Amino acid sequence: MPDTLANLSPVLQALLATLFTWGVTAIGAATVFLTVRLSRRLLDSMLGFAAGVMIAASFWSLLAPAIALAEAAGMPPWLPATVGFLMGGAFLYLLDRLLPHLHPTAPTDETEGLPTRWHRTLLVVLAITMHNSPEGLAVGVAFGAVGAGLPQASLAAAVALALGIGLQNFPEGLAVSMLCRREGFSRLRAWNYGQASALVEPLAGVLGAAAVLHFQPLLPYAMAFAAGAMIFVVVEEIIPEGHHEGNSDLVTLGAMSGFAVMMVLDVALG
Repeated sequence: MPDTLANLSPVLQALLATLFTWGVTAIGAATVFLTVRLSRRLLDSMLGFAAGVMIAASFWSLLAPAIALAEAAGMPPWLPATVGFLMGGAFLYLLDRLLPHLHPTAPTDETEGLPTRWHRTLLVVLAITMHNSPEGLAVGVAFGAVGAGLPQASLAAAVALALGIGLQNFPEGLAVSMLCRREGFSRLRAWNYGQASALVEPLAGVLGAAAVLHFQPLLPYAMAFAAGAMIFVVVEEIIPEGHHEGNSDLVTLGAMSGFAVMMVLDVALG
């Protein structure tokens, strides 16, 4: 691990890591400059991969360390993980009910959240942004745990989590930019919407790292909260989106591959 990264403050580490995850989203969105159409089968496979990465990261990088931290602190090991996990899911549920948003392949009359007259493209960007907020939070919490000096956390594991989140951000940026292009946007404007969907990640990452450093007893709850939020996104949004065109086998294979990749990254590097 480069010494320069290890010598930075945890908040700055989280910022750099989430700027990386945003950058991968921007690269995914940039495919709009290279092609005018993307195979739906390929997109669904990539969505499955993203789901697998998020499921694996939720356990290996967040829930398992949260359980270990609670046990080391003399708490019932299941309590913070369970409470935080359910709170993370409940928080995303409230966002899902309140924030106007639209799934990329859904018709406009299936807009979710509070009633609005916002443009379809903005609603899709908000949907992807809502997906990305727990991912940035998870990365920030991981780096904050390292900065807090906890033996259950390591810089390599936090970097592995950022790498995994970055990998699964690629199809999200791609999906938004391709949708915008299909709706008649210029390539540059379509790319701009695609990359903007992940701008929330650096903010969430910095807030997550700072919160952990200032409120260390909440760390196991915070890690489980991020895990619960990500699992909610996977079950509520990503998996159903991948099944929309009937490519369930490809989604499943993609999810298995994504889980395996994230597991290897976390165990090998962490």
